[in-house]
Amino acid sequence: MIRALVLLAFWGVSIFIVGPALLLYALISGDINPLYNISNRLAIFGVRLVGVKIEVRGMENLEAGRNYIFMANHTSNLDPPVLLPTIPGRCSVLVKKELFRVPVLGTGMKMASLVPVDRSDREAAIESVNAATAVLRQGLHMLIFPEGTRSRDGRLLPFKKGPFHLAIDAGVFVAPVTLLGTYELWPKSRFALRPGTVTVVFHQPIDPRSHPDRDSLMKATAEIITSALPAERR
Repeated sequence: MIRALVLLAFWGVSIFIVGPALLLYALISGDINPLYNISNRLAIFGVRLVGVKIEVRGMENLEAGRNYIFMANHTSNLDPPVLLPTIPGRCSVLVKKELFRVPVLGTGMKMASLVPVDRSDREAAIESVNAATAVLRQGLHMLIFPEGTRSRDGRLLPFKKGPFHLAIDAGVFVAPVTLLGTYELWPKSRFALRPGTVTVVFHQPIDPRSHPDRDSLMKATAEIITSALPAERR
């Protein structure tokens, strides 16, 4: 439990100490990159601070200069701060709309082109897909956890359809990612965080045009992510 409290306290203090200065610089200069890069460094430093090591596999599968929709399994609060800093280039994320109300954090997320999402409102969800399409057309990556929530047992949950509509409409390759170890270190059912190693596996990206429809693309993505999971979680 102490590790989890240390991690959350570190992130919270970092936001309110470093955040305003970086945000002010971004507002004056119009350059969001320092805010994005330092935020990622603080995220990964916090994870390492509490004893979590990170290994990355499959980076050679990603083509330089191409933007992707990264889709990963989701079992832990460790998933975003572990995965985002390992993605080469700037990446947007679908974020619960409530977080945009947090002082400093919300303004920074807007400037970084993160996309608010409200799953309880169908029209708002459609707007989120449209906003995400616009972000992808700017050349940014997008990170999505297509299950929509964290799995309680580490097994892959059914995927939401929206991310695959997005991939097809935007014509952007899907890059499946398997996260290993985050469930064991900090599962949804436990507040205590354990030290250990997390592995990020980047698989061969999928061209949405190689699939006849959304369901086929969704099935292929799920199968690839599942292929790297341990046998007991398939």
